[in-house]
Formats: sequence, structure tokens, C-alpha cells
Amino acid sequence: MRTRWMLGMLVAAAFAAPAAQAQDTNDTGIRTETQERLRSGPPEISWFDLLGALGLLGLLGLKKEHGEDSYHPASVE
Repeated sequence: MRTRWMLGMLVAAAFAAPAAQAQDTNDTGIRTETQERLRSGPPEISWFDLLGALGLLGLLGLKKEHGEDSYHPASVE
């Protein structure tokens, strides 16, 4: 029941929303930033970007593995 209700709301929102225009036409002859980027071709990936992406993998070491992982031992009674 809940799935049908959510699906119905999603369809209603899709029909109610107007279509978005991607970009106004450019009649001045001056290229937009998007057109410049597309014209320049694919970007070159620098070594610093790759090194930074590799460094982000180090954040996986901060993930807590077990509930008992801590520097404070449990009290012994």
C-alpha cells in the first residue's frame, strides 16, 4: 500500500513539474562556458589529482570495524 502511494505521488509530481530548459539559445555569436569546455576536448588528468584520489582511500582506515574497537578498555569487575 505504501509503495503504491509513493509511486502515485512520484507520478503526480512528474506530471505537475514543468520541463526545464537546458540552456537559452545564444544569438550573439559569443560561445558560452559550456561550449568552450566542449570545444577544448577532454581535460588532462594531472598527477596531483591522482595522488589526491589515492589519499582519499586512506579515509577507509577511519571506519570503525567492530563495536569493541576503542582505546578505553572495559572495566573489569
